[in-house]
Amino acid sequence: MSRVRVIHGWTHLADRDRGAAVAMGTFDGVHRGHQKVIALATEAAKPIGAPVGVITFDPHPRAYFRPDEPAFRLMKPDQQARALESLGVDILYVLPWDPQLANMSDREFATQVLAHGLGARHVAVGFDNSFGKDRTGTPDTMRQYGQELGFGVSIAQEVTDAQGEKFSSTAVREALRDGHPEEAARILGRPFAIEGPVVRGRQLGRKLGYPTANVALADYVIPKYGVYATRTRLPDGRNLPGVANIGVNPTVDGVTTPLLEVWLFDFDEDIYDQVIETDLVAFLRPEAKFAGLDEMTVQVLKDAAQARRLLTP
Repeated sequence: MSRVRVIHGWTHLADRDRGAAVAMGTFDGVHRGHQKVIALATEAAKPIGAPVGVITFDPHPRAYFRPDEPAFRLMKPDQQARALESLGVDILYVLPWDPQLANMSDREFATQVLAHGLGARHVAVGFDNSFGKDRTGTPDTMRQYGQELGFGVSIAQEVTDAQGEKFSSTAVREALRDGHPEEAARILGRPFAIEGPVVRGRQLGRKLGYPTANVALADYVIPKYGVYATRTRLPDGRNLPGVANIGVNPTVDGVTTPLLEVWLFDFDEDIYDQVIETDLVAFLRPEAKFAGLDEMTVQVLKDAAQARRLLTP
């Protein structure tokens, strides 16, 4: 459980939940570029004795405006709160992205939400941040509004890798869809992880000698179908190596919804309905359809041996 206070909305807030130095953005993934914006808010908070806040939106504006696009989220709210806690954030403001907010001009947003609603004392934004209806607000206009409304503004410059590529959530999604979890981890600063309750499947793996914990992918971006070396955190804090399949397991008839199916090595406990979080460490091979269960089992055991080698320090 994260110690970050999660505040839903921006009106009628208690005094203790107002007056923060805030970083503003969608922060899906809390990648290394996002971390720079949050660091500016943290830096501004110290001399004025303000709590550190982060402003994000639910649903994601992209999902609001383009609801028919494939799932794309990089983390669930609980994962986001934990990532923000590790960066020293005190308050997470989750603003409802609804018609009222979507139709605010940039000035209305700065005035009604930032100044009056949240009582922000400082606002940090990224170099490419936009806000307000039709995305008319820019970092420069935010600076102007700050001068008018009485809050400080800092602007994070672009954060790039050694080759000059910008760290972005889009790049993380592309890396995952291409089967490159190591690249996603490099941008995020930590492995991409899928979190969810363990659901009951057909228990076929248990019958074949490799019991799997199955987790629905929900709104996550769908990584490349295939087999991965993984590490899984259990609710009691244990962190277990394993091997996982992401996809629809085409050897088994009737599976149409993609799942994460992870075999936790040297583990045989009932964890149904418990929430687990699985890091994708390395991509081993694409998902395949086998002639039968015996052939599939032989390959799974080879995958497990490869994963053990990769995960052994």
